Amino acid sequence: MQAALEEARLASERDEVPIGAVLVHRETGEIVAKAGNRTIELSDPTAHAEILLIREMCQRLGVQRIPDYDLYVTIEPCPMCAAALSFARIGQVIFGATDPKSGGITSAVDLYTKPQLHHKPATLSGLMAEECGQIMKDFFARKRQA
Repeated sequence: MQAALEEARLASERDEVPIGAVLVHRETGEIVAKAGNRTIELSDPTAHAEILLIREMCQRLGVQRIPDYDLYVTIEPCPMCAAALSFARIGQVIFGATDPKSGGITSAVDLYTKPQLHHKPATLSGLMAEECGQIMKDFFARKRQA
C-alpha cells in the first residue's frame, strides 16, 4: 500500500484526484505496475488508476483477464472501476479508505453482491486507511482554499 500511496502523492502533484494503485503478482508478491489517476492529463474521465493498471497489464500480456494479480488501491474503487476489476477477473482488491460518497464495493454501492457480475473478487479494506483517507482530505482542503 505504501507504493500506492506514493502514486497518489504523484497524482496530487499533477493536480489529479490523489488516488494511487499498484498491481501485484499474487505468487511472487512483485509489484508489476503502478498508476495514479490521470483523468485531467489524458482528458479521459475513465483514466482512473485502477483502469490504467488493467489496461497496461492486459495489453502487456495480450489477454483480457488477469486473475493471477491483486490490486492495492488507496481508496475504495468507484462503481466503474469495481465493475472493470470484476470483468478483468482480478484476484483480490485491497483498498485503504472507504468512499462513502461513491465507493463501489462496500460504501455507496456494493456491486459485488449483484448477480450481474459473475466474478466477485475477494476484498479487504482498511489497510493504512488513515493515511489513504488523509491524502484525499488534504487535497480537497487545498482545492477549497484556492
